Amino acid sequence: MTGRPGRKPAARAARAAERGSGTVLVLGLVAVVALLGTVLAGLGQAQAVHAGAQGAADLAALAGADALRHGEDPCAVASDVAARNGADLDTCTDEGGGVLRVAVHRDAPGVARLAGSGARATAAARAGPASARGS
Repeated sequence: MTGRPGRKPAARAARAAERGSGTVLVLGLVAVVALLGTVLAGLGQAQAVHAGAQGAADLAALAGADALRHGEDPCAVASDVAARNGADLDTCTDEGGGVLRVAVHRDAPGVARLAGSGARATAAARAGPASARGS
C-alpha cells in the first residue's frame, strides 16, 4: 500500500469519484446566472417597448386632437404619427367636444418574447381641450 499512513483505500476511492464535481457545480451556476440575465433583459426590453407604445399613443392622440381642432381628419393624422413612432393604430374614436381617444400596439422584439412578456405592447391615450377634462 502506497500513500500516507492511516489512509484507507476506500476513502481514496471516494475522493477520486468526486473529482471534477466542482466544475459541474460551477457550470450549473453559470447556466442559472445566464438564464436569469436573459429573463431580466427580456423584461427590461418589454418595459421599453411598452414605454415606446405609450409615447406613440400620447403623441398620436395629441396630434389627432390638434388635427380635429383644425378641421382635418384626426384618425389619419393619428395613424401617421403612431407609425412614425414605431406603432400601429388600433382604434381612433372622436368622443366629441374636441376629444380624441386612440389605442396603438407595438411589436416586441425577440428577447422580450422569450421572457414570456408577450409579443405585443398596447397602449391607449386620450387628448383634447382643457375644457373637456373630467368627462
